[in-house]
Amino acid sequence: MKILVVDDSPFICHFIKDTLAKAGHKDVIFADSAFEAFEYLGLDNPSKGEKISLVLMDFIMEGLDGIDACTRIKSKEHLKDIPLIMITGKTEDKYLKAAFNAGAMDFITKPLSQVVLVARVNSALMLKQEMDRCKTREEELLGVTRLLEEANTKLQELSSIDGLTGIANRRLFDQFIEKEWKRALRYSRPLSLVMIDIDVFKAFNDSYGHLAGDDCLRQVAQALQDGTKRPGDLVARYGGEEFAVILPEIETDSALIFAETLRLIVESLNINHAYSTVCNIVTASLGVATMVPHRLTSPKILIDHADKALYFAKQNGRNQVQAYSPAFSGQ
Repeated sequence: MKILVVDDSPFICHFIKDTLAKAGHKDVIFADSAFEAFEYLGLDNPSKGEKISLVLMDFIMEGLDGIDACTRIKSKEHLKDIPLIMITGKTEDKYLKAAFNAGAMDFITKPLSQVVLVARVNSALMLKQEMDRCKTREEELLGVTRLLEEANTKLQELSSIDGLTGIANRRLFDQFIEKEWKRALRYSRPLSLVMIDIDVFKAFNDSYGHLAGDDCLRQVAQALQDGTKRPGDLVARYGGEEFAVILPEIETDSALIFAETLRLIVESLNINHAYSTVCNIVTASLGVATMVPHRLTSPKILIDHADKALYFAKQNGRNQVQAYSPAFSGQ
């Protein structure tokens, strides 16, 4: 461990060097002024500083005294943990108080005693070792904590993603619509929902096999995701071959135009479906509902309305978009 001695007395420096060498401390460097000490420490440029474990500093020096030098050293984040022992011939309380206030951890009085010098240095170095060990353990714990946080974030993300299609799952859909419903309620803004169902998908799955069915779901999910441009919207797999898109602050007319765009996007995939009763390619039916929430309503009503609109689209021939109408509720 490297010790920096800051003293402008050659005699004192020689005494300290000889005493510490006999005690086994041979890595000792000397500075005859506070400014030279700042260079060794890398006061203003940490990358150029030496790795110092302990500073022994004279109380009275030319240019800048030990109190001011100590204050400047301890003001630097990268130096504040280095123990500093003041060497002083002034033992009055006011001087010792000034030294401790400046950040010194201990003092040694002049004339120097070899026994006291070695004892104080050993004690300070042991403290520095323990501080370094604690800091290392703290950094390791912080590293582990960061890894755990990253893992938890990843798990949270994974728990919100549909494993087959890679888009949001039903869990995230439920959380998102609840959040957007409350926001729309607060600001009296519309909230639209598009429910999407792949037409005659059971026949597709039964005829082409589950692997082809899974691939079809993935393609449709990706197409819906790509077709949804606004960052505040959410595309989710609602269940089976059914998808949903939540559209905050979108009125019915705009939601219908958007839904028709999605219908055309699915159609443009040109996924062969020879067993469809609608078309020879995969198509989709879409139901649209819009509400401005009020306190006596809930997201379940909006979902129910979009479901009824989707049901009407399927009953009306599929491969089309329908908007919810109160008349559907009587059917």
